[in-house]
Amino acid sequence: MEKFLMGTYDVIVVGAGHAGCEAGLAAARMGKKTLLLSINLEAVAMMACNPSIGGTGKGHLVREIDALGGEMGLNIDKTFIQSRMLNTAKGPAVHSLRAQADKNQYHIEMKKTLEAEPNLDLKQGEVIDILIDDAKAHGVLLKTGAMYEAKAVILATGTFLAGKIFIGDSAFDSGPNGMAPSMDLAAKLRDHGLPMRRFKTGTPARALAKTFDFDKMIPQEGDEEIVPFSFMNDDLQKDQVKCWLTYTNEETHKVIRANFHRSALFGGQIEGVGPRYCPSIEDKINRFADKERHQLFIEPEGLYTDEMYIQGMSSSLPEDVQEKFYHTIEGLENIEIVRPAYAIEYDCIDPLDLKLSLENRHIENLFCAGQFNGSSGYEEAAAQGLVAGINAVCKINGKKEFVLDRSEAYIGVLIDDLVTKGTNEPYRIMTSRAEYRLVLRQDNADLRLTERGYEIGLVKKDRYDRFLEKKAVVEAETERLKKKIVKPEEANSFLEEKGSTPLKGATPLIELLKRPEITYDEAAAIDDDRPALSKHQKTMMEVQIKYEGYITKQQQQIDKFKKLEDKKLDENFDYDEIEGLRIEARQKLNQFKPLSVGQASRISGVSPADINVLLVYLEKMRRRGK
Repeated sequence: MEKFLMGTYDVIVVGAGHAGCEAGLAAARMGKKTLLLSINLEAVAMMACNPSIGGTGKGHLVREIDALGGEMGLNIDKTFIQSRMLNTAKGPAVHSLRAQADKNQYHIEMKKTLEAEPNLDLKQGEVIDILIDDAKAHGVLLKTGAMYEAKAVILATGTFLAGKIFIGDSAFDSGPNGMAPSMDLAAKLRDHGLPMRRFKTGTPARALAKTFDFDKMIPQEGDEEIVPFSFMNDDLQKDQVKCWLTYTNEETHKVIRANFHRSALFGGQIEGVGPRYCPSIEDKINRFADKERHQLFIEPEGLYTDEMYIQGMSSSLPEDVQEKFYHTIEGLENIEIVRPAYAIEYDCIDPLDLKLSLENRHIENLFCAGQFNGSSGYEEAAAQGLVAGINAVCKINGKKEFVLDRSEAYIGVLIDDLVTKGTNEPYRIMTSRAEYRLVLRQDNADLRLTERGYEIGLVKKDRYDRFLEKKAVVEAETERLKKKIVKPEEANSFLEEKGSTPLKGATPLIELLKRPEITYDEAAAIDDDRPALSKHQKTMMEVQIKYEGYITKQQQQIDKFKKLEDKKLDENFDYDEIEGLRIEARQKLNQFKPLSVGQASRISGVSPADINVLLVYLEKMRRRGK
């Protein structure tokens, strides 16, 4: 094949899924000439699986992406068809926004955004090799022979890399949604010595809405008051569609159990490891044999299609079995399936081979993001793409790498988990993974991260000024509430109505707002000189007031955590020099080369006793002036 140079860029991004879009936009918006390559332009921001953005833990990621200047929150705000705040019966730390998307419109709007970005070129082309010399990536080679040079390359291949689809005993090479897989690049990455592995995920069937009996299902309405994902949007109003809830039953389970032997999952054809937290329906019934039913959500794929997504029922069973078990479910007795469920297996990298910046440890200027790093989900992918794009620019500019730690963001938890702890299955973010989740709420993501985004040049001045104004308003109102004194004769009748303890003496209004039964809006009955605040400003301020004691305690924990994170380690240090470290700890520390004592403490195989030995050694070196 004849090879020829077609162009030179600062950054090249391979793959235009959710990770690739954020990586390309970040690099371009930070002033670098960027090329974004997709095997098929119809795959740009494609929702190959569920037609939604956000959810528990994932909604936090979208808010953080937005606060840093990313695009996902803005794009879903343009294209959602239903919006719901999840977990509202629980504390604010686990409140998570989730929105159903018009999946085709989501793709269209993101593609328009990419095409309009001045420093970004979006092109269709299949990358078959990364150009690497002297352990440094410097470009890509396409199937046509075209070559593009670059100072940094970002791999964001999703599930396309050596993709293989399974439906019963039928198995064939394919990317998601029937698109072409990337076979040549998968082989080349192994040749380059990258530690590759096989993971698996799956997607349910799609069926036509006109064939469902919705009268037999439980309707799921959107929220009356829509909360935007993006901090740039204060108010969103639109007509929302319904989703529907139904359940499997013993007959469904009976059909599936009788056909376990025909499932690709149990038949041995699939070698990839599947996600623990999003198993196929046959895996659920096998693992949770005592459960009488499993819930399913029926979700529209968009406003201009009749296809419905059957959330919670991915499968690798053959089509005849799929039709049989779907038809046992209430409301689905006569559905017409237009896209069968399938499992897909693909190549990804062992994320332990990456730095916190998402640069490869052994191939300089090669960054990795998204499902290629062993994660699952659009939101996890987008978060990594954003960080990879930022760090590619930092590397080119000779600037310090951009790293968010576990106390700063769910993005920090996600990346630290992947590159420090690793994963043996497709990784999914959850609120339980964040030690400091009371501080890492979705309502305060802009307070935590907008300043960081502005410092690196991704958050533009109009957004930053808007953030500063909002922050000042909230701070001023909090101070006013501290100074506003209410007397028993002014407040007690109101407090009795709310079932709250009456006052015995004059009290600052802010003390009343610490009571769980009194909201900021309700307190207007005894507070007539308050300013106009947005819904978001009220929520953020109210959470800070009501949970002040808990937040203070968590901040003390963060301060202790920071002390270990601030003890920096030299990447070139030889841990064999430290007497007292166990052999396993020496091996792991030499392998991972942690950047801090905090990161070292989270490496599997490094014990608290090893950390104490390391701390003693560092103190000795400090005293010797080394």
